[in-house]
Amino acid sequence: MANIKSAKKRIAVNEKKRVRNVVIKSKLKTAIKKFETAVIDTNVDVAKQEFLNATKTLDKAVTKGIIHKNLAARKKSRLALRLNKLQAVQA
Repeated sequence: MANIKSAKKRIAVNEKKRVRNVVIKSKLKTAIKKFETAVIDTNVDVAKQEFLNATKTLDKAVTKGIIHKNLAARKKSRLALRLNKLQAVQA
Protein backbone atom coordinates (compact mmCIF):
# COMPACT_ATOMS: atom_id res chain seq x y z
CA MET A 1 0.00 0.00 0.00
CA ALA A 2 1.17 3.48 -0.81
CA ASN A 3 2.36 5.72 2.01
CA ILE A 4 2.86 8.94 0.10
CA LYS A 5 -0.16 11.19 -0.39
CA SER A 6 0.39 11.64 -4.13
CA ALA A 7 0.75 7.88 -4.62
CA LYS A 8 -2.54 7.30 -2.80
CA LYS A 9 -4.18 9.86 -5.06
CA ARG A 10 -2.79 8.17 -8.18
CA ILE A 11 -4.23 4.85 -7.03
CA ALA A 12 -7.67 6.41 -6.55
CA VAL A 13 -7.57 8.28 -9.87
CA ASN A 14 -6.38 5.21 -11.78
CA GLU A 15 -9.17 3.09 -10.32
CA LYS A 16 -11.77 5.71 -11.27
CA LYS A 17 -10.44 5.83 -14.84
CA ARG A 18 -10.30 2.02 -15.05
CA VAL A 19 -13.96 1.71 -14.08
CA ARG A 20 -14.93 4.35 -16.65
CA ASN A 21 -12.93 2.57 -19.36
CA VAL A 22 -14.54 -0.78 -18.54
CA VAL A 23 -18.03 0.73 -18.78
CA ILE A 24 -17.34 2.36 -22.14
CA LYS A 25 -15.68 -0.76 -23.59
CA SER A 26 -18.60 -2.86 -22.43
CA LYS A 27 -21.09 -0.55 -24.16
CA LEU A 28 -18.95 -0.70 -27.29
CA LYS A 29 -18.88 -4.50 -27.34
CA THR A 30 -22.64 -4.64 -26.73
CA ALA A 31 -23.35 -2.27 -29.63
CA ILE A 32 -21.18 -4.31 -32.00
CA LYS A 33 -22.78 -7.59 -30.88
CA LYS A 34 -26.27 -6.17 -31.46
CA PHE A 35 -25.25 -5.20 -34.99
CA GLU A 36 -23.78 -8.65 -35.66
CA THR A 37 -26.92 -10.31 -34.36
CA ALA A 38 -29.05 -8.23 -36.71
CA VAL A 39 -26.78 -9.20 -39.63
CA ILE A 40 -26.99 -12.89 -38.73
CA ASP A 41 -30.79 -12.60 -38.57
CA THR A 42 -30.66 -10.90 -42.03
CA ASN A 43 -32.75 -8.01 -40.75
CA VAL A 44 -31.62 -5.04 -42.86
CA ASP A 45 -33.64 -2.33 -41.11
CA VAL A 46 -32.47 -3.31 -37.65
CA ALA A 47 -28.92 -3.79 -38.92
CA LYS A 48 -28.87 -0.24 -40.32
CA GLN A 49 -30.05 1.18 -37.00
CA GLU A 50 -27.55 -0.89 -35.02
CA PHE A 51 -24.77 0.13 -37.44
CA LEU A 52 -25.48 3.78 -36.72
CA ASN A 53 -25.51 3.06 -32.99
CA ALA A 54 -22.24 1.10 -33.17
CA THR A 55 -20.45 3.81 -35.16
CA LYS A 56 -21.68 6.46 -32.74
CA THR A 57 -20.41 4.41 -29.80
CA LEU A 58 -17.05 3.89 -31.51
CA ASP A 59 -16.68 7.62 -32.13
CA LYS A 60 -17.51 8.39 -28.50
CA ALA A 61 -14.89 5.90 -27.32
CA VAL A 62 -12.31 7.66 -29.50
CA THR A 63 -13.15 11.11 -28.16
CA LYS A 64 -12.86 9.81 -24.59
CA GLY A 65 -9.45 8.30 -25.38
CA ILE A 66 -10.52 4.72 -24.74
CA ILE A 67 -9.55 3.37 -28.16
CA HIS A 68 -7.32 4.66 -30.95
CA LYS A 69 -8.93 6.45 -33.90
CA ASN A 70 -7.46 3.97 -36.39
CA LEU A 71 -8.98 1.06 -34.49
CA ALA A 72 -12.38 2.76 -34.62
CA ALA A 73 -11.99 3.49 -38.34
CA ARG A 74 -11.05 -0.14 -39.03
CA LYS A 75 -13.99 -1.49 -37.04
CA LYS A 76 -16.45 0.92 -38.70
CA SER A 77 -15.12 -0.09 -42.11
CA ARG A 78 -15.56 -3.77 -41.39
CA LEU A 79 -19.06 -3.24 -40.02
CA ALA A 80 -19.96 -1.22 -43.11
CA LEU A 81 -18.69 -4.03 -45.34
CA ARG A 82 -20.92 -6.52 -43.54
CA LEU A 83 -23.90 -4.20 -43.84
CA ASN A 84 -23.29 -3.65 -47.55
CA LYS A 85 -23.02 -7.41 -48.17
CA LEU A 86 -26.30 -7.93 -46.32
CA GLN A 87 -28.00 -5.23 -48.42
CA ALA A 88 -26.62 -6.75 -51.63
CA VAL A 89 -28.00 -10.17 -50.71
CA GLN A 90 -31.41 -8.69 -49.84
CA ALA A 91 -31.64 -6.72 -53.08
